[in-house]
Amino acid sequence: MSCEEVLKVVFPLLDGIELAACMVVCKQWRHIARDDYFWKCLCAKRWPSICKRPNPPTVTYYKLYQTFYKRQHQRTLLPPRLSFVDLEFFIDIWTEDNLIFSEVVPGPVLMTGIKIPPTGICNMLKFHLEGPEYKMTLPVEPRFNVPWGQTVSVSVLVGRKDSNKVACIINKSLFGYIDRTASRALAFDYLNFSPNYPFISGIRAWISLLFIEDGNDGVIDVFGIEMDFCDAANSKEEVLWLLDMLDWK
Repeated sequence: MSCEEVLKVVFPLLDGIELAACMVVCKQWRHIARDDYFWKCLCAKRWPSICKRPNPPTVTYYKLYQTFYKRQHQRTLLPPRLSFVDLEFFIDIWTEDNLIFSEVVPGPVLMTGIKIPPTGICNMLKFHLEGPEYKMTLPVEPRFNVPWGQTVSVSVLVGRKDSNKVACIINKSLFGYIDRTASRALAFDYLNFSPNYPFISGIRAWISLLFIEDGNDGVIDVFGIEMDFCDAANSKEEVLWLLDMLDWK
């Protein structure tokens, strides 16, 4: 079997990136890999209906594949108009109707987070706090306890120092899910955006109570609070742009 025959057997088994890589090996490989039959097969795998048209496309299947199969590159955001220095967060937590936590948290404090996790936390939560993912955490000092079975709710507002305006992040949401394996109680609410962004919706803000479980007393010992917008924002810049689009009053 000649080299050309071997390549014509192997090339149909490759994906588009691999076949394109073969085109830069040498002139012979490029000539064989440009055979539109291979690219029609690749197009048929990704977009089967495109190959069912009665009339052939005006461009080659290679060009079709090259045009529509683009790698998704992360877009570079412009510098956000907001800064954490300009923000302060108003966090209130209730058990039933009793206010157990109420703090005005400067933006830089929430951004700095929990540097050293306390002793006694579970490994899963420790790995989460020490992981590379972007997160906004607040150490709770002094800590507070919540008995198992009590209803706990939370509200979070954010204020802008530059304009003295306020926006709602979470409005009296319940901590309805408790992940005991990760020692986190979670609540969420959907963000309200400015009318200037009518097509943005369905993005949630999450807030978590980070706790150490005390099995003897039947309570959780809350040592930290975490907030994230992982539905849509996974970096400081993305979070600031998201907050900038809220319905500020």
